[in-house]
Amino acid sequence: MSTSSSSSFPRTIVSYTLSTSLFIVFFLCSVFLFTRRALEPSLTPYHADIPLPDPRPPIEPLPSKDLNGKPHDADADLTVDTNPKEEEADSRGDGDVAVNTKLKAVDDSRSVDLTEKTELEDEGGSRKEESVEDNNAESAEGKAVVEKLRGCDLYKGSWVKDADEYPLYQPGSCPYVDDAFDCQRNGRRDSDYLNWRWKPDGCDLPRFNATDFLEKLRGKSLMLVGDSMNRNQFESMLCVLREGLSDKSRMYEVHGHNITKGRGYFVFKFEDYNCTVEFVRSHFLVREGVRANAQGNTNPTLSIDRIDKSNARWKRANILVFNTGHWWVHGKTARGKNYYKEGDFIYPKFDATEAYRRALKTWAKWIDQNVNPQKQLVFYRGYSSAHFRGGEWDSGGSCNGEKEPVKKGSILDSYPLKMKIVEEAIKEMQVPVILLNVTKLTNFRKDGHPSIYGKINLDGKKVSSRKQDCSHWCLPGVPDVWNHLIYVSLLLQAHS
Repeated sequence: MSTSSSSSFPRTIVSYTLSTSLFIVFFLCSVFLFTRRALEPSLTPYHADIPLPDPRPPIEPLPSKDLNGKPHDADADLTVDTNPKEEEADSRGDGDVAVNTKLKAVDDSRSVDLTEKTELEDEGGSRKEESVEDNNAESAEGKAVVEKLRGCDLYKGSWVKDADEYPLYQPGSCPYVDDAFDCQRNGRRDSDYLNWRWKPDGCDLPRFNATDFLEKLRGKSLMLVGDSMNRNQFESMLCVLREGLSDKSRMYEVHGHNITKGRGYFVFKFEDYNCTVEFVRSHFLVREGVRANAQGNTNPTLSIDRIDKSNARWKRANILVFNTGHWWVHGKTARGKNYYKEGDFIYPKFDATEAYRRALKTWAKWIDQNVNPQKQLVFYRGYSSAHFRGGEWDSGGSCNGEKEPVKKGSILDSYPLKMKIVEEAIKEMQVPVILLNVTKLTNFRKDGHPSIYGKINLDGKKVSSRKQDCSHWCLPGVPDVWNHLIYVSLLLQAHS
């Protein structure tokens, strides 16, 4: 009995130990499995990032373009950005293939972009080179033209017939010509006066280029200040520049005004070049006024020591063209009785020539004090010759029937004292002034005036020859050459 009891005891211990071990093993397995499940990251939130095999056959992607319009590898659009940590964790096996595929797609895309960029740069570079070559060629040509003009007296020469270049615009084609200057419309039948070109003795003027002139005016204002002779030139300027416009409706008077003798201020805008051409009337460049006499009537005065009241407008112009002259030979101005004024004193009698000299000094002083030569350019257009026969403008003088320029005679060497005074005034100025010395070249052109064709004659009646205009000029005509000379001066300025 005792033996039986002692032999069963070890069996019980072994059985217990085995059961306990199995339980512990089972428990540990359960804990391990539970812990692994709990610690393992869920795949559900990332299911969109896992590429699933497509049971359909692969489709060849179509070429596509990025936002800049450049073609690139369509595979690049199929790459999906992933969490960097996941990329690091999945850097084995299939992960290597996915990353390598993405890098290859990006590299291919960059390769295509770089290739096309290089091609575009090469093409752009060649275009730039061509543009630079063209500009250099134009610059070289311009310099060659300018070199021929240097040292050439532009105002000493003769008129030559050139129907190919002149007129610069056709009669009747420009809507800005005053009735008083529109000779063909007013019945003038001869037309040879339209075809004369000014030829300096030592050079040829470069051909007038309206588009290039407008380019030189881009962003600027050109203002003509003076009497009706400058209005004559102003209208010519509008007409010659208008020829450079492809769309002529892009030019207009900013206030909507039509050109008339009664109005003394015009501003024409050239939209495509953001520039203006303006006219400001100032008969003397110094201040006109009136005084009351003992009878209560008013008489005109001229303050030769005060600048014209329109001077505030002059300041804003980039290019200024001044003139005065013809009004100084009118009756009251020439007589000088109780007319000229300095300070508050009115001279009972004063010499008109001396008054002209003092007036020009007043103008020159204003230019020196108000013009910045770094930003502004000043011209003074010289005296324009008149051609009255048998009297003056108000005493029966005429020029009717003249069809050719003067070929010889003392008039060709005529140079008025007023022009010598102008030269003296300019020489003493601090601000440089370009003298458009057109006096002698206008001496030739007795054929260029309106004469009896300064008024519209629509009914066909005989035009009165009693009062003729032999001071102003038909348009197209002589003032076009003055503006041609301004264009040449701007060419010279650009290469100086």
